[in-house]
Amino acid sequence: MCYGVLVSASKRRVFSGIQPSGEIHLGNYLGAIKQWVQKQRDRVNFFCIVDLHAITVPQDPTTLVQQTRSLAAMLLACGIDPKASTLFVQGHVAAHSEATWLLNCVTPIGWLERMTQYKDKAAKLESILTGLLDYPVLMAADILLYDAHEVPVGEDQKQHVELTRDIAERFNRLYGETFVVPQPVIPEAGARIMGLDDPTVKMSKTYNHVRGHALRMLDEPKEIERAIMRAVTDSGSEIGFSNDPGRAGVNNLLGIYKAITGKSAAETEHDFADARGYGDLKRRVAEVVIEALTPIRERHEQLMRDPAELDRLLAIGAQQARAYAGPKVEQMKRAMGLTVP
Repeated sequence: MCYGVLVSASKRRVFSGIQPSGEIHLGNYLGAIKQWVQKQRDRVNFFCIVDLHAITVPQDPTTLVQQTRSLAAMLLACGIDPKASTLFVQGHVAAHSEATWLLNCVTPIGWLERMTQYKDKAAKLESILTGLLDYPVLMAADILLYDAHEVPVGEDQKQHVELTRDIAERFNRLYGETFVVPQPVIPEAGARIMGLDDPTVKMSKTYNHVRGHALRMLDEPKEIERAIMRAVTDSGSEIGFSNDPGRAGVNNLLGIYKAITGKSAAETEHDFADARGYGDLKRRVAEVVIEALTPIRERHEQLMRDPAELDRLLAIGAQQARAYAGPKVEQMKRAMGLTVP
């Protein structure tokens, strides 16, 4: 796709969406974003901040605007390169909403009602918003507009990509070959970062408010050091990877070090061969985390202080996305018998 350069026909197209809810933490970075950055020149990537998905549940408007801009700044600060990838805000590209309506008109409601996430969320609500039911169709539009071959997702979103495949195949059958039928891809096990307060629970935005649980990407060095020094370990003293569930805390700290430095498990253990107990382990992990996150935090702060530059970069991304999504919507309309001006 042409976003400053011609799209290579040999490269796979990949769509990734991320909601602007909560603060990005170290687990998000090491588990997904760092891999996006490393692989962005090997594929044609669309990184979409899915603000329209966010409003399927009630949001404070002021907070949503702030979180959307902060997330965009964070992705750029982490290394997403607008010259190599298309980074944009979903709501800036009207084709997403328009394509959703067109796809609604070929999607049986029974397909949506069987979605596990919808049933789980609906069971907790007194009043169910239409947008919550229609969430998967919007997600299908996100993916199909860009002819994505692959959609990296966790297990909890795999069913939605399978629904996207069903919708694409139904549309193609009714109106002729229009969409690439995408594949859900469970990413290679990136770093699985656990909570510092409970190393049996994955680090999560849901628990960001719990003191000592997560390392947020915007935490100051002293906050990072304090959180890591208080991390749960065990009563032993041996520093090395272990299959013993009782040593999950040490495994987590070593895993963070390994993911941050890019070293192998053997190299990581070698680096701590002379460590004097868990205090040394925690100090060294804190040092490499602070070293890695400081330039990201500073770049994020710089972008947030310069709204004109952030807006310029997001405008470029939106223009690039529209260049692909607009013609695809027109193709959908023509296929369905709608007139196109």
